[in-house]
Amino acid sequence: MTAATGSREVFATRAGFLLAAAGSAVGLGNMWRFPYLASENGGAAFVLVYVVLTLVLGIPLMLAEFGVGRRGQRAPIGSLRKLGGRGWGALGYLFVGVGGLILAYYSVIAGWTLRYGLEAVFVGFAPSSADHFAAVSSGVDAVAFHVAFMAATVLIVVVGVKGGIERASLLMMPLLFLLLAALALWAATLEDAGTGYVVYLKPRFEQVLNPDVWRAAASQAFFSLSLGMGGMLTYASYLKRDQNLPESATAIAFTDFSVAFIAGLLVFPVIYSFGLQDAVSASTIGALFIAVPSAFESMGPLGRVVGFVFFLVLALGAITSTISLLEVVTASVMDEFGASRRKAALWAGTVVTLLGVVPALDTDALGLLDKIVGEFLLLAGGLILALFAGWRLRGPVREELLAGASPFWQRQLRWILMVLRFVVPVIVAIVLVFSLGGTAAAVRSFFAG
Repeated sequence: MTAATGSREVFATRAGFLLAAAGSAVGLGNMWRFPYLASENGGAAFVLVYVVLTLVLGIPLMLAEFGVGRRGQRAPIGSLRKLGGRGWGALGYLFVGVGGLILAYYSVIAGWTLRYGLEAVFVGFAPSSADHFAAVSSGVDAVAFHVAFMAATVLIVVVGVKGGIERASLLMMPLLFLLLAALALWAATLEDAGTGYVVYLKPRFEQVLNPDVWRAAASQAFFSLSLGMGGMLTYASYLKRDQNLPESATAIAFTDFSVAFIAGLLVFPVIYSFGLQDAVSASTIGALFIAVPSAFESMGPLGRVVGFVFFLVLALGAITSTISLLEVVTASVMDEFGASRRKAALWAGTVVTLLGVVPALDTDALGLLDKIVGEFLLLAGGLILALFAGWRLRGPVREELLAGASPFWQRQLRWILMVLRFVVPVIVAIVLVFSLGGTAAAVRSFFAG
């Protein structure tokens, strides 16, 4: 591939695009939410359901974003307007808004990983991890680390698609895989690692018929693959037409699954080997910033080394996601206002950083944003995109996905597009309805408190 198509940047290599898109999908949720849901929803049965839903929900939706993005050669607003008309273009603002708001609070959490990694090197882990987390998760220090993480994200996006996003992904994603695999191998040597594996993956196949398991797996598949926020759409707008999109979507989906699965092989042995079950709650925070640091603190000097590597992995996963989120906003500013990449990234980064000050000062506000934006609006965006690509733009999207596809994938596309039209909207709508109740409850609780 060349470095540009006309005046628009493109990814220079297939590997660069795949690793950048995989980095968008891989994030903090992989490191805890997937293992926790698996342990609570049937172990290996949940893993099986998750893989099935990745095939019938995640990959078709990702292909919808890829098809619209490469066809439109613009960020969400421009692509939807170009392909569907002014009304659909207005809905593109939903994707940009969702991406920007998720980044505003996600970077706060990413800042925590940066802080804990530095503490592992310079001061060690606190004896009381719960008290320490309560002290540092909000306030001036949290704002400072949020700003630092956003600054690093802006710096990469300013450099551009080839020199910034692609180069960073080619470096960071292999490093993330290598370090995570090394940590999982270390965890296998712990005394009670087997107990953690049993809790994580004990097959309870009667749960396959449980609707709650399917809803949990569908939600995780959707959120984990970064769908509904315009990131995959924007990255696809930087592709030439010789890229095999169905093959790429499949590779990205299963890379994301592999990271989540391996993370469970790390987290659960640590928790059960050090007797930290009571410190774990149904959240990313409970394991990553309270339970696991307690284990590292009890290990002495070795714990500081392992802890640093652990939080480095989290930070790498976080920044590959924050890059894609900021790129959605940056590319939209460039498309809509004709701004240079440098100005667009600086303006977008500044606005998002200021928005993130609120969740950095108040973890309750962070949780509320996650419920409203990270769950409800994200699902709404995915539903809109499925309807747009599957019905309004069925012919052009099919043509775009066929371009560059191998004969094998050309034969499969008929079935994939049928699933996108008839199955995906139903599943996403059902999950959206259930999400609405949780979102409403979160809003009431926040304002009542």
